[in-house]
Amino acid sequence: MNDYAIRIEKLGKRYKLGQQTGGMARGYRTLSESVTNFARAVLRRPEARPLPQNQFWALQDITFDVRRGQVLGVIGRNGAGKSTLLKILSRVTEPTTGFAEVRGRVGSLLEVGTGFHPELTGRENIYLNGAILGMKRAEIARKFDEIVAFSEIEQFLDTPVKRYSSGMYLRLAFAVAAHLEPEILVVDEVLAVGDAEFQKKCLGKMSAVAQQGRTVLFVSHSMSAILRLTEETIVLEKGQLAYRAPTSQAVDYYMAAGFSHSGERAWTDDQIPPDAAPFRPIALRVCNSQGLPVDTIRATEALTVEIEYRLDLPITGLRLGVYLLTMRGEYVFTSFDTDQAERYERFSTRPAGRYLSRAVIPPNFLNEGRYVLGVNASAFRVRRYFQDEQALAFTVDATGAVGKQWAEPRLGPVRPALEWQIESH
Repeated sequence: MNDYAIRIEKLGKRYKLGQQTGGMARGYRTLSESVTNFARAVLRRPEARPLPQNQFWALQDITFDVRRGQVLGVIGRNGAGKSTLLKILSRVTEPTTGFAEVRGRVGSLLEVGTGFHPELTGRENIYLNGAILGMKRAEIARKFDEIVAFSEIEQFLDTPVKRYSSGMYLRLAFAVAAHLEPEILVVDEVLAVGDAEFQKKCLGKMSAVAQQGRTVLFVSHSMSAILRLTEETIVLEKGQLAYRAPTSQAVDYYMAAGFSHSGERAWTDDQIPPDAAPFRPIALRVCNSQGLPVDTIRATEALTVEIEYRLDLPITGLRLGVYLLTMRGEYVFTSFDTDQAERYERFSTRPAGRYLSRAVIPPNFLNEGRYVLGVNASAFRVRRYFQDEQALAFTVDATGAVGKQWAEPRLGPVRPALEWQIESH
């Protein structure tokens, strides 16, 4: 008997552009509507339909397996197909081609609150999720106190979850997924929401789950979390399996792949998702003090980050920002073009037109090494228009930087020229 928990063969998923696939766009359903729609779906006979013209493949020809007890990382850029893969494995959606065989009970944490019904209380949703997993009420009751203690939302337990903040949603959703003892745990970017203390708590719990011999599929943009929790990782690119290797090799492949060495990244039409409209990214540049795009810049020289973009319609509350990361995915900083209150008020609504958002990273700030810039265009807590977390890479050369009289490498991503005083007493 093959010792695998998941076996995937020639898996593909095709979507029709413009289709609303998520509940956010159409509002949530009542419990009775969900049950009725499920019954109709079961009884409906399949019909032959013409192939839609405006379609795209979120996944195509994916084949791999996961051993029992393995913790497998899944990484890739936005739109690579990571979340679609996990939704198929969790039976949230069905594949268009191929098949996915899953041996065991699956617990999923795909998005904040996935599987929760907004009209039910936290207490009721714990029992509902357990029932969906096929657990008996006595099994759920045995774990109930542990779930509540982990989530730290005891005082809101009998409040409908539609009144929860995103952080409260996450705490309860992760607690349920991790404690109801599924044989297979599927987790998609669990660290995207929540405070640092709870993120650390989640990582600790996932480590414990892995040590218990349960199978885990872990999607994250945090390469440090991937490196810590997994021994093997797959890399998805444009819906296809591009690479599978021990995690350290897979992370190096992912972080090094596809970068321009010109100091500039320009987006083509096929690289911009349709739902980014009316925002359209044009280019991202790293420029030297002469304003020229460069791939390598000296640590002693200021560098300018430029984001060029176009708005086809006015946008209220838009903010353009960058994430600076090391090549291993550790965040150095995040900055947005409306961080200053005065600028936030001035650009509260941006009319249609072409724009350039520019920021200067001062000299003697970054340590030597290669860095990655990610781009984010969003309206806070309203909508994310566009994100490319791995848009452009550049190198910092520390020649002439402070402390170079010693040959030893400096630890950390920053190398500040601090003002020191030496006094004799």
